[in-house]
Amino acid sequence: MSTLTLDEIKSAQQRINAMIAAFEAQAASPYHFPEATIELAPGEHYAGIVLGKDGKASYHLVLLPHTPDERLTWNAAVEWAKITGGNLPTRREQSLLFANLKEEFEGDWYWSGEQHAATSGSAWSQSFVNGGQDYYYKSYEGRARAVRRLTIE
Repeated sequence: MSTLTLDEIKSAQQRINAMIAAFEAQAASPYHFPEATIELAPGEHYAGIVLGKDGKASYHLVLLPHTPDERLTWNAAVEWAKITGGNLPTRREQSLLFANLKEEFEGDWYWSGEQHAATSGSAWSQSFVNGGQDYYYKSYEGRARAVRRLTIE
């Protein structure tokens, strides 16, 4: 049996101190949401709160009432959303829309505002049939809805 040394004990103590510091650093930060009154225009629907990530602010998401009369390519959908005063939703936002406002969508797929990182000719979409997300060539024609965002301060 080997004899324990003071250096071994000090080394073990340093590892334990490092583990304690790492544990304390991962402690949950509280989220504070002040009360808010959100003015909705006719036909708009409140979708919920999108939590900020990586130091970005959290925000409220509102689904705009407009829908294009036809299916659009991704580029046309991006431009259409701007004309309505909004933007195509992100993938995270589309997940929230599926969870909270699925009934406001046709049973089809809708463009997101996010391009596919590895395939520049493609963009992400959300199925409002089964909740899946996939990507399609931007030249394909899909449905579109626009959202607006209200930052929580």
